[in-house]
Amino acid sequence: MPLTVRPATLADAPSICALLNAIDIEEIGRADTELHTVETDLAHPEVDLAQDSWLVHEEGDLVAYGIIWSDSGDGDIGVDHYVLPGRPDAAVPVLERIEARAAAKAAAAGVERAVLHLNLNVRPTLDTALLGARGWRTVRRHHVMTRPLSEADRVPEPPAGVRLRDCTADADHRIAHALVEETFAEHFDHHPRTYEQWLADLGPRDRSLMWIAGVEGEGDMAVLLTRDDKESMGWIGNLGVRKQARGRGLGSHLLRHAFGTYAARGRDTVGLAVDTQNESRALSLYEAHGMSPLYAIDTWELVLTVSPASARVS
Repeated sequence: MPLTVRPATLADAPSICALLNAIDIEEIGRADTELHTVETDLAHPEVDLAQDSWLVHEEGDLVAYGIIWSDSGDGDIGVDHYVLPGRPDAAVPVLERIEARAAAKAAAAGVERAVLHLNLNVRPTLDTALLGARGWRTVRRHHVMTRPLSEADRVPEPPAGVRLRDCTADADHRIAHALVEETFAEHFDHHPRTYEQWLADLGPRDRSLMWIAGVEGEGDMAVLLTRDDKESMGWIGNLGVRKQARGRGLGSHLLRHAFGTYAARGRDTVGLAVDTQNESRALSLYEAHGMSPLYAIDTWELVLTVSPASARVS
């Protein structure tokens, strides 16, 4: 049957969410995509849906979806690509458009190359042979880790001289952003974001589930961002400790604080994603606190050399 390709619109969020959940079931055995996450992606102010997104339909059924965004003004491009299994005919047109648009965005930014990063399950519905044939390669692996929660998980007392506060106050939310920027600056694929950009990346969040750890006489030393808007589990997004405060148990305390908080909220599972080559040895911290891998994600990279003429590609 003939395939049609068109840009996504905000009204397509439910059908995109349904596609992603069908792919989730194939890859991890259960639906795990929330509608609000798709809506946040589509409504992001740095995404031009008319040029940065693609839907592939067959007789009205959505079979593939792609979207890209600029991670920086230096040609770093984030990519999402989803396709039903066994549909290379739908996957390739999206890949072609992703690569052409990424080159155009990099050329318009005045840089000589575009660096694309695409995160995929290690056993994805997308045939990775298609990626390899186009010059993509794996450069990193992340583990999605989970830990069961029970009534035994209680919010711990803070260490002497340490005080936690949430980020409901705007000033504290801005401090949380600054701490994330500082503590993740050396992490793989981290790109500096202004506070306003960071807000757009996060989407609506409950700021009472974000905490800053202050140390008496030293100031704010660590940050933990979590969310409770996933159906399957509570989620830990960022845990960062400033270099001068590492090795003193702040990360451990914040992690146990999250466990106790989510157990008290009635959650039976908490999860997170971690770079297996994380510079701060976060994987070891999570393993030491009873977290275990649920599935793995590979980051695929494509480097495109661009020219000014590429800016005319759409």
